[in-house]
Amino acid sequence: MDEEYDVIVLGTGLTECILSGLLSVEGKKVLHMDRNDYYGGDSASLNLTQLYRKFRPDQEPPTELGRDRDYAVDLVPKFIIASGELTKILVHTDVTRYLEFKQIAGSFVYRDGRISKVPSTEMEAVKSPLMGLFEKRRAKKFFEFLQGWRDDDPATHQGINLDRDSMKTVYEKFGLEPGTQDFIGHAMALYLDDDYITKPARPTYDRIILYTSSMARYGKSPYIYPLYGLGELPQSFARLSAIYGGTYMLDKPIEKIVTDSDGKFVGVTSGGETVKAKQVIGDPSYFTGSDDGKVRVIEEGKVIRAICILKHPIPGTDDSDSCQIIIPQNQVNRRNDIYIAMVSSTHNVCAKDVYIAIVSTIVETDKPELEIRPGLALLGPIYDKFVSITPLYTPTSSGKEDNIFITRSYDATSHFETVVDDVHDVWKRVIGSDLVLKKREVEVQE
Repeated sequence: MDEEYDVIVLGTGLTECILSGLLSVEGKKVLHMDRNDYYGGDSASLNLTQLYRKFRPDQEPPTELGRDRDYAVDLVPKFIIASGELTKILVHTDVTRYLEFKQIAGSFVYRDGRISKVPSTEMEAVKSPLMGLFEKRRAKKFFEFLQGWRDDDPATHQGINLDRDSMKTVYEKFGLEPGTQDFIGHAMALYLDDDYITKPARPTYDRIILYTSSMARYGKSPYIYPLYGLGELPQSFARLSAIYGGTYMLDKPIEKIVTDSDGKFVGVTSGGETVKAKQVIGDPSYFTGSDDGKVRVIEEGKVIRAICILKHPIPGTDDSDSCQIIIPQNQVNRRNDIYIAMVSSTHNVCAKDVYIAIVSTIVETDKPELEIRPGLALLGPIYDKFVSITPLYTPTSSGKEDNIFITRSYDATSHFETVVDDVHDVWKRVIGSDLVLKKREVEVQE
């Protein structure tokens, strides 16, 4: 391995694969390595054998679950917001030609012991069982205010300044009840906790408009999902990288991150050989230990995820073949929301009549399995369950001093917006300028 590269990328998670794809398109010479023998890292989709090998190495998958190759079970439960930032990257890079998408059938919220559909327009708000008659009127006025807002027309502002006034002020102006605030803040603006309420209202306004415009795009829910599982996303960006000359090596354990006497990155050692590059980008799992005594990542918390195999749709969701359910933290006396993401054979991720539901949240106590119980209780009988508790790592430095650029762990959010934020952040640190998405044409041989 005596070639020198511009960038070595470690780990084939979605964040890393988007970056290697974009860097290759930009003309950088990229080498992409992963210790696993499959793509996706922490954001992979596993077949049945891989799933059982990961969680229960001594157990064979039950034959009644069907064929191994019918399964692509996501390790991280996330959906794509139809009008969101990941969609923009998919379209601009033309990666969509490798993927097929299906809608997620419904978006639900848990309130007072039951599941209800999340209203996303003033019309739906008026019909929603989540609110009483007078509250519906107030909510209708609130949605009309949001939809009618024009920055350059003070007549639409009703005395509110989105950049100065807090979301609390906006809720109070329309007299919205705490339960209504819950589903707006958590099931539409998709905040994990209530910290947003005391901050300026602009980001919440932007998030609600993103939700409603995504809803309007396809109808049933604001989310889309790739056929054959989320693991298809990193693989598609890996193809993009390869078209532009990127090199991929799977099943390559990384023995050492090599630095010089000044602590600057030199190369990566794998299988006794060192390959050199100017910069390295990698997921945090490649930097938890340290060869030079430097702490490069710190743990900021943990996420618990329970992958549940069901033989039926989730009760109370109108027999949806897929859905998201959000349990706002106030409903279950927590600081963070609990999420349920469910997909099925409609999305080519499991055998017919099987449903895969993943319950997840940020760990708050020393008994994480008890914390997801309210989510598990909504699923009905569970055929099998695989629980993981994953640390959330964040890099300790920007990487500019030593040319070692580390991505963040996949958080507990139910979508990919924070992943794209990380892509933009790492890109700016590596390249030194903002990521500008340009539409490019690629010659494809027939």
